[in-house]
Amino acid sequence: MMEKIQIWLIGSGTEVFIFLLVLFLVALIANFVVKRIFLLVLDRLLEFTTWDEYLEVERFKIIPRLANIIPALVIDIGLSFANNIPDKLLTILQNVTDSFIILTIALALSGVLNLADNLYHREIGEEQPELRGYVRILKVVLSGITTILIIATLLDTSPFVLISGLGAMTAVILLIFQETILALIAGFTITSSNILRVNDWIEMPALGVDGDVIDISLYNVKVQNFDKTIVTIPVRKLTTESFKNYRGMHKSGGRRIKQLLHIDQRSLRFLDESEVLKLKEFSLIRGYLDEILEQFSELKATQNKKSQHRTDMSLISNLSIFRKYMFEYISAHADIKQDLAKLIRNRGSGPQGVKIEIYCFTNTTNWAEYEEIKARIAEHLLAIAPEFGLALYQYPSGNEAIGEEILVS
Repeated sequence: MMEKIQIWLIGSGTEVFIFLLVLFLVALIANFVVKRIFLLVLDRLLEFTTWDEYLEVERFKIIPRLANIIPALVIDIGLSFANNIPDKLLTILQNVTDSFIILTIALALSGVLNLADNLYHREIGEEQPELRGYVRILKVVLSGITTILIIATLLDTSPFVLISGLGAMTAVILLIFQETILALIAGFTITSSNILRVNDWIEMPALGVDGDVIDISLYNVKVQNFDKTIVTIPVRKLTTESFKNYRGMHKSGGRRIKQLLHIDQRSLRFLDESEVLKLKEFSLIRGYLDEILEQFSELKATQNKKSQHRTDMSLISNLSIFRKYMFEYISAHADIKQDLAKLIRNRGSGPQGVKIEIYCFTNTTNWAEYEEIKARIAEHLLAIAPEFGLALYQYPSGNEAIGEEILVS
């Protein structure tokens, strides 16, 4: 056996070596011509066009990867003219070359998918579906097909033989790629239902998440919290656990104010006609108070003086008028979105007094502007409440508590 190998090396082996060396040099020249001349000329020509997307094509190296096919084709075609090369060696060389061509085409297709995904998300609108999940699935499928084709080519067998063999190993494959399969399913669910996008503000208190989504990958979602920390969430968590997405808030153009003012119950009382007249200096509730005064007049005209009691004349409390003022104040406020819900609610009384809730939406979703608007509204109402004879609850109550923090939540 060794003697046969030595005879082949001394005889035709030298010719084969020279042939393969020349073929390799021709492939290098073809690679140089394509990449250094053809691609350079193509770049120069496209510089004079307005096709901005070509910059993205360059970024994902689609054309250079396709250009790698040329030297591989030169070798593949050259091998078909080879003489005196053992059949087994020829088969191995051709299979390796064909495998390289398959890999190059797969890499170029992956670049095309990345390009399409990048161009789509560069101009994506609010109503357009998120495609990253589909792109990830296509890339995994492409990787699987490429792997099967390369292995089949190297083994010089049909890919269907490998696929049938994989069918018998389904249970093992599912066990090995369990996380990948679950991640793919979760990614498909997120994509098809459009429940999450990059730049969405999400909140998951159980996982310490409160910030903007900065990346959605195959296995994980990266969120940058507002304290600038980065939290990584498994994609599966977003389909098995609940989370809050603030995209709807941004889409509506308004952010909710839901704030309580605690009123000291001891300051509540009925107002007589003279006290109501005094409050008419507030223009926001002047029309409302005119209606109250008209009711006072009607009551005076019809009431039997013998059965007159203070409670009969006291139709309105100072808290009722203050609630009306609060509503008119947010209704006239320039920073409140008037086409969304506006409420002033009495949430009942408790150990911290009567709870009056402000419920409305600002006309901005910017965090800093929202906090400023919310603070100005609360401060105004806190400061004007004593004008209605109302005291805010604070602990301990009384004048000795000056300087203590007013309980406003």
